[in-house]
Amino acid sequence: MASRLRIIGVIVVIAGLVTLGAAGYAWLRVQDGAAALQGFSEAQNVNLTYNDEGQLIDRGTTEGADAIYALLVEDWKWPASEGELDPNDPLVDTGTEYMYQMATIAYHTLHGIQNVVLTERVEYDGDGDGSVPLGTPVYSPETLPEGVWDPAVEGFGDAIFEPGIYEVPVNERYWTEFNRTHPLDGPTREQAWAGTVHGLFAELGVGATTASSLEMGQGIAMVTALMGAIFLVLGGGLIWVGMGKEREVVTA
Repeated sequence: MASRLRIIGVIVVIAGLVTLGAAGYAWLRVQDGAAALQGFSEAQNVNLTYNDEGQLIDRGTTEGADAIYALLVEDWKWPASEGELDPNDPLVDTGTEYMYQMATIAYHTLHGIQNVVLTERVEYDGDGDGSVPLGTPVYSPETLPEGVWDPAVEGFGDAIFEPGIYEVPVNERYWTEFNRTHPLDGPTREQAWAGTVHGLFAELGVGATTASSLEMGQGIAMVTALMGAIFLVLGGGLIWVGMGKEREVVTA
């Protein structure tokens, strides 16, 4: 019985050593990934802005930063970590910082105003019946308040647009929320959500995903190391028990 315990103990110890080795390898790979992400962040050299009190600011105000942070955590439901927003290390290199920077771009895009130029008169068939009847509203930059055509106010019914430069607010709309066939709303979508914005989103998303994956990798490495330590203790205990003297059984 004692020899069997020793054999099992040795097997468990070996399993523990293998597990610890796997944990060490995983940890080294995570560190390599962290170094690569840091190098990528340093090459980008994008920094968040803080005031003298260590508060995030956007375009000089904390109110702007608060609105961006609200977009990130309330609208996008991102589990932001305050510890990853360090005024002493403003370089964007953590998951929360990457996502905050993405939210900054999104916030200003969503609240922007685009200039749309029409070079000729356009009759827009909003209801799709194939005609633009008499009495259809006629718009021009001169007749609109400050030249602003607001889709939330004017809507997307039949309309006639005279040539000119129109200002069109984005009205907190994402790419899919625009009327792409509209002579003003369609170009506004292309200008607001341009390829540069989508490219920055993709780049920042890669950074945020990589940072989150590295955190997960660290957790897995730590759990694996803990399992290896448990195997070592358990195996050593079995060997120790197996090395004890067996009690002699005396029969009458």
